[in-house]
Amino acid sequence: MPHSPALFEARSAPLLSMDERGFRLVAGLLLLGFTFGGTVCTLMGAWPVTVFAGVEVALVILLLATYRTRAATSAELVMLTEGRLLVRRREGRRQMQAEFDPFWARLAWDGEGRLVVRHRARSVEIGRFLPPEEKRALEAGLAAALRRYREPVFDNPQLRDG
Repeated sequence: MPHSPALFEARSAPLLSMDERGFRLVAGLLLLGFTFGGTVCTLMGAWPVTVFAGVEVALVILLLATYRTRAATSAELVMLTEGRLLVRRREGRRQMQAEFDPFWARLAWDGEGRLVVRHRARSVEIGRFLPPEEKRALEAGLAAALRRYREPVFDNPQLRDG
């Protein structure tokens, strides 16, 4: 079956606010602060503080690196084609895909400010990586595309005046 053209397509990804250079700078500043503080604590005879502070700094750097890696491989696609509304999301190693019939899929906001696509008992969050104002723009664009899909305008030359 040939692929039908996309009537609506939205792609989003988490914000990567720190590049490799910024990550190295933050890690270097953390290590520099640890070295200074650890040296002072060791000279004062409180060497166990240095051990715990070293573990904390290593943990912070590890968590920053893990976040950067996971965010770099995360993305979301919302696509409306003839006969289906597709939501595909990848977050790190986890992948999720959901398909809805565009005639019955409904957009809604849940009580926690999340935009979801619903059909019967099934619901999937969309726009997870977007800030609130962009989620509202996604809702408006997708709602308009669904409306155009559900209510097509037919142009029959035989029914024209003339």
